[in-house]
Parts: sequence; C-alpha cells; structure tokens
Amino acid sequence: MSGLYESHNSSTYRESVSQTCRSPQGSGRSRLQVFISPASFFLLFNLAIGLLMGGVWVNAPASAQTTSPAVNEGYVLLNRGWVNDAIAAFQRALRSNPNSLEARLGLAIAYQRAGQDSNAWQTYQQVLQQDPNQPTALKAIGLLGGYRPEWQAQGIEALTKLLQATPNDNEVRAQRALLYGYQGRFSEALADYQLLLQTNPKPDVILGAAQIYTYSGDYSQGLALFQRYQNLGKTIPDSAITAYAQALRQTGKTAEAVQILETRLNQRKSFDALTIELRTALAAAYQANNQPEQVAAVLAPLRNRPEAALPLARSLSAIARSTGNREMYQEAIALYRQVLAKTPEPSPGLVVEVADVMSEASLFQAEALQLYQQAIQQQPTNSPLKIKQLILAQQVGHISRSELTQQLLVILQPLPSVQAERRLLAQALLKLDSPDPQLLSVYQELVQSGVDVPFLNFRMAQMQMQMGELDAAKQTLAAYRATAIGSQDLATELLLAEIERRENQLDKAAQRYESVISANPSNTLLIGAMRGLAGVRQAQGRMEDALQIYDQILNRNPTATWAQLGRTAIAYEAKRLSVTEAEAVLNQWLANSAGETPPELFSLVGALPPAPEQEALYSRLLKMNPDHLAVQRRFIQVLAMRDPEQARSQINQLLQRNPNNLTAYFVKGELAQTLGHFDEAADAYQTILQRQPDNLDALLALGGVRFQQQRYREAETIYIRIATLRPNDWDIRRILAELSLAQDHPQIAIQQLKQAEQIQKTQGTSDSILSDRLERVQVDHLRRRGFQPSWERY
Repeated sequence: MSGLYESHNSSTYRESVSQTCRSPQGSGRSRLQVFISPASFFLLFNLAIGLLMGGVWVNAPASAQTTSPAVNEGYVLLNRGWVNDAIAAFQRALRSNPNSLEARLGLAIAYQRAGQDSNAWQTYQQVLQQDPNQPTALKAIGLLGGYRPEWQAQGIEALTKLLQATPNDNEVRAQRALLYGYQGRFSEALADYQLLLQTNPKPDVILGAAQIYTYSGDYSQGLALFQRYQNLGKTIPDSAITAYAQALRQTGKTAEAVQILETRLNQRKSFDALTIELRTALAAAYQANNQPEQVAAVLAPLRNRPEAALPLARSLSAIARSTGNREMYQEAIALYRQVLAKTPEPSPGLVVEVADVMSEASLFQAEALQLYQQAIQQQPTNSPLKIKQLILAQQVGHISRSELTQQLLVILQPLPSVQAERRLLAQALLKLDSPDPQLLSVYQELVQSGVDVPFLNFRMAQMQMQMGELDAAKQTLAAYRATAIGSQDLATELLLAEIERRENQLDKAAQRYESVISANPSNTLLIGAMRGLAGVRQAQGRMEDALQIYDQILNRNPTATWAQLGRTAIAYEAKRLSVTEAEAVLNQWLANSAGETPPELFSLVGALPPAPEQEALYSRLLKMNPDHLAVQRRFIQVLAMRDPEQARSQINQLLQRNPNNLTAYFVKGELAQTLGHFDEAADAYQTILQRQPDNLDALLALGGVRFQQQRYREAETIYIRIATLRPNDWDIRRILAELSLAQDHPQIAIQQLKQAEQIQKTQGTSDSILSDRLERVQVDHLRRRGFQPSWERY
C-alpha cells in the first residue's frame, strides 16, 4: 500500500497559504512578504487606529508637561497632525536631554505616524532599553511586528509581556494571535483566538480568526467564522476574500468559491498584489471545479512577473499535487527557490510551507529536511513541525520505521489538552502515508476527542488492514466516507480494493480498480488504480494482463522508470526474463534513481533470488517498509547464510515487539523451512491461517512445507483449496500434478498438466518447460504400460 496514497496526503492536507502583506490603508507604503494574507492587515489597521485615537500616544506624559517645554511642544504639534514638525521638536529635545524618555517616546510615535517604520522601530527599541515595561512602546512593537518577518518574534515577545501585566487586554491578544499566525505558530495563535472568541469579540477579531483557522487547515471552523462575521451585517473585504474562497473550496463548495472570486476579480481595475492573489486563488478553485482550461487562462498573466512568484508558486504546487502534474510541480519548486533566495530572513511559516511542498517528491526531500530543521531551530517547541521532520527523516532513510514510531510516541503521549493543538498534531500525522499499527491507539484517541481531521479515519483503516483486522478496516473507512470530504475521495476505493484483494475477492477488487480507472480521476489516483489492478492480475495468475497494464502506464508516461521495475518483476516471475536480465534492470535503476523507493522496487527486489551483495539494499528498504514480506524474506535468507542464529534471534525479537505482526510469522516460517525445521515452519504458517483462513501466501507456504515433509495428501488438500481461490493460476495446477506424481497417480497428473497448459493458452502465454514436463510424464506413463513411443520404434 505504500505509495498508493502518498499523494492523497497533499489533496487533503492544509495548503500553507502565505500571502503578501501590505501596509495599512492610505499609507502608500509596501511591506515585505510574511506568512498570512494581506487580509490580516485590515485588522492591523483597525488596531492601529484604535491605539492612535485612544489618546495614549498623542498626549504628553504629565512629567513632560511640567518639566520639558520642548517635549510638550512636540506633543502639541503631533496632536495637530504636523508630524514632521513634531519630529524636529522631539529631536531638539533629545539634543538638549539625550536621556529624556518622554522625548524619545514622542519621537518614536511621530516616526510611526510619518510612516518611517524603521526609524520608529529603532526608537521604540531605545525606549524599551530605558524602560522595558513601557506599555506604549510594547504595543507599538507588537503592531510594527506585523510589518516585517524579522520583527515578528520581537513583536510577539512585546505583546506577551503586556499580556502578563494585563491578561484581559483583548486588543493586544488579537494582535499577538495575528503575529503567531504570521509565524506559522498556529497552536499558539488558535489558543489566543479561542479565548477571544468567548468574549463577544469585535467583528475584526472574528475576521482575523476566520483567516487563521482557514490557513491552519481547520476549514469548517474557518468557514463558520466567516459566516459569523457576515451575520453581523459585514461584507468580507477583498483582503480576506481569498481565505474565504479557500474555506469554501475545501468544504466542498467549489462552485460558490469560483463565483465569488470571479466577481471580485472582475471588479479590479489595476493589476496589483490583490489581483495576483485573486487570480491564484481562482486557479485553484477552477481546478477543484474541474475547469482546467480556465486554470491556464487565469494564471497566464502572472508568468514572468517577479512580484507574482510566491502566489504563483502556491497555486501551481496546489494544483500539481492534486493532479500529479510533474512539470507544474517542478515549476512551483523553482519559484519557491527564487523566493527563498530573495528573502534574507524568511518567516518560519514560509520555510515550513516550502518544506511541505518539497517533501512530497523524493528528488527534493533532502532539501525539504534541511528546511524543516531550519524551522525547528526557530521554533524548538513546535511539536507538529517535529512530527513532519521525523516522518521525512524516515522517508529518506535517516531513521528506521521503528525509530520513527518510538519518537512519535514520545511526542504524542500524552496528547495535549487543547483541541487546536491536537488538530495540528493530527494534520502533521497525515504526512505519514503508512503508519505503524503501534500508533493506532493514538489515532483513535485523536478521533474520539473530536478532532476534525476526517482523513485520520483513512489512516486508521490502513493500520487495521496491516494488522489483518479487515472488517474493522472497512468500518473505519465507512466512517471516513460518511464525511463531506471522504464521500468525494476516490482513494477510499483504492483502499477497499486492497482489502478485497487480501480477502481473496480478486474479481471484486479488480472491478473496483477498473471502476476508478473508468472514472478518469486525477493522474495520481489513476496510476494508483492501475498499479493495484496489475497486482490483482498478477495474483490471479494473469501475468500477460499485468504486463499490459504496466505497458499502458509507460505509454502514458515514458519517463516513469518505476513502471519498468514493476514490469520487470512480473516478467521475471512469469519466466519471460532471466535472472541476469532482471538484475540488469534493477542495477540500472539503483545507479540512476537518486534514492527513490517506489513499491515496484520492493516487488522486484523481493522477486529476485537472495543475493548477499544486496544485503545493504535489503536493509535500506526495510527501514522504509519493514512489513514488506518479500524483502524481509530475502534479507533473512541472506542473513541466515552467514549467521542462522542471528537471523532466528532477529525474528524472535520482532515477534516480541509485535506479536500481531503476521509478516514476522511469514519470515519465521521461511527461515525455519530453509534450515529444515519443518514443524516449526508449519506452526508459523498455521498461526497466520488461524487469523486469516484464506491467506494465499500462508496456504502456499504451508503446502510447500507439507510437500517437503512428503505429507502429500495434506499438501494436495491445501493446493486444491488454493486452486479454488486462484482458478486461473496455471502454476498451482502444475504443483498439483507434481503431487499426483509423488503419490503415483500419473493419469491424474497428466490431466492437471493439460489443465495448466489450457489456462496458459487462454491467457495468451506459453511455457516450454510446462510442455516438456507434460511430454515427459506422458512418455514415462506409456513406458510403464509397456508401450514404446513412436519416435523410438525405429
């Protein structure tokens, strides 16, 4: 299953929507790019007006009015709006008295009123050096912190200090929530908003919360807050409309999102930053609404515009990841790199956003890992970020799957009490495409706590399937399909088909895969369905059909070298390729793959004979997927060649850690069989069959053991059962024929070999080995009856 649902992760996981911030309305000043949309500055503007008009900043302190006429003059000029004159007055006052706190504070306020942000920032810092608790300076630092990414952290510190003194100051808390959002620190941002939303907040606070909830991935809550804002008689401003459209789109209201964005875009008279945002948001909405031609048209004017690089990268990456468009994805990566190169101090939110996108392709995963590590240095207590970093570290082979599981358990146990924090952890876990079943209880606790992350149910179903709890997996998957997102997610069909394959309902699984293919879904889902169908055809013994499916994949995408691996594995098992030819394909892949590990690589490595020189490869693959039966088998076989006891010890340790791991019983049986411990091998396979009576692999293995023990009747009974489960597998008929011969029933053997030959012809294949065997059996039978073959008579 690894790989089939990896891309789905990107279609359900939150889109990091970092946007371009602008200054408050009317200032005419541009800001650097930070993490959240320009919409947030609508809130900043209102907060600034409230602070400025509240009288705190424009009245001179009482001490200044009595002790310094120059300072008093500066405040009078500031009240009259003569900002430049006020700056000059405060500067004169400071020349006379460099230690005047009142003059320095007045100068900072005047700089801020004049739009000289850098001067204001530096002067407020000087005020705080004299008085670290000066409230006006702390508020101003908090406000200015939203203007530049490099000021955000200090802005948060200033506002936190204010809140320690005045915890009920909702304006300060609202501003801090915004700055947390800019930093991508959604856990802290949402904790602030949870308090604010309980206090009959102002409309602007509700609007800010709606955006932060949306950007954090809680689309249903974000949409509810947007509706709450509208219910107050407010119209969502242009600066927040892209977040609103995203909330609509991610909750299934794509047509409404398209309509709203089209309307707002048509009202734009100039090609500014907001126009760029509207176009990129509209492109994503068009894609979700199945309007691909409009996607290209709305994005075309953004090409080769430096100011559109970041929004365009976001739009292209979102569309590419949902459709599997490799060219568009690589274009997005190139744009992201340009943005990072031109941003001296990128916000942690932007760094994480780029890492999230890069982490979904093996070619860029090493770079993504470095970005996650960079972000963790800035946010060392960010648990969701640590989870992403650990998952990617395992994917690139830096840690094993068991190490990943143990480190995740340390982070996840106990779960935080705050619901928003649990949801962020749940979203981070979605990037783990094949979770270890040891994590199942954690996922269940998250779901039972009411975390609104529907795809968790899909992951839980995957784990239950790995554990052999197929009925439970289907029930959990039904819970996911009952959600708005799950009801439209064709990935559920892929998982159901895999469950049916494990139940040996091969025809039903094939029909489900074919239904997905006929629906012409996104490229990612289509390829997943084709891969799954090829696996079913292989299990049915229909090797030619399986080969044709991989040929179709290669015709669609000639550069899909992983498909060549899959085709080679099937051709080798069907005896259409020699070991040497199959190994040549594997070696060529290993020389050019840049460390990629598609499912087909596991299939080919597991199909080829054990090779001591490949032990390092086996170890690397098992770090990625320790439950892959075929690769585990090859690794144990190689290990047993040089140290059988070490091999046995490793299997026993695996079983002690996870006694429900059926894969471990397979490997145990295989090793015991290799060492000639047939009773021990039979016990291992029977343990599996007690839990899964129709497990074909276990039946085949047990049948082989009974054959080796010369318990032919028992072996024959097992293979007859297998033949009913796989009626189109000619090789099973051949084995039955050998069993018949072993029991001295040549006539029955001849009939069984003829049946095997007929199945081959029906499938359009032929095997000279099978034909030769049939001829030898017939000749031997004739001789035993006293007949001489015609070609030996003369």
